[in-house]
Amino acid sequence: MGFMFTSGHSALDLAATVGQRNGPDRLDLLESPASVGRWLVEAGLLDTPPALDAEGLARTVALREAIYRLARARTGSKAAEPAEQADQAELNRAAEPAPVSIQLLHPAQVARRGDLTAALSTLARAAIELLGGPAAEQLKACRGDLCTRLFLDSSRRGDRRWCDMRECGNRAKAATYRDRHATAAPH
Repeated sequence: MGFMFTSGHSALDLAATVGQRNGPDRLDLLESPASVGRWLVEAGLLDTPPALDAEGLARTVALREAIYRLARARTGSKAAEPAEQADQAELNRAAEPAPVSIQLLHPAQVARRGDLTAALSTLARAAIELLGGPAAEQLKACRGDLCTRLFLDSSRRGDRRWCDMRECGNRAKAATYRDRHATAAPH
């Protein structure tokens, strides 16, 4: 299973690296240091994967989980947990170091360089800006049956229900269609 970048925000995309978070088929896409490096490159945070080890994987997962819990509480769909202060401290601690270094190259290209600490700082800073800023009002939790992804609803009417129309939205609409036709079918 590949990474999905459908949340509308890099910190939420990191939180989405766990599928079916609360179900028996939980799937953690960051299962190794190499997968973290791959995610950082695919997310556009770095041009090349940084050197990573098990400790780096653990730091990334700790930040991911803090972001998820704080964002989930901000959606109002789940009560704030007592660990919220610890999650805020984790986020603030990760944001302290210098972020990823960016440089404009000729012709009109951007180079992104840094180590894991810089990448995590960039993600933590983005999460802080999101959770503490006006865009937090757009935070939503997917209404898919087993989905636990969070996303920014930038739809015109602000009524987006699913993290991704191709997956959760399609499944929900197909289920509604099946239910409607099953009840309408003559016996």
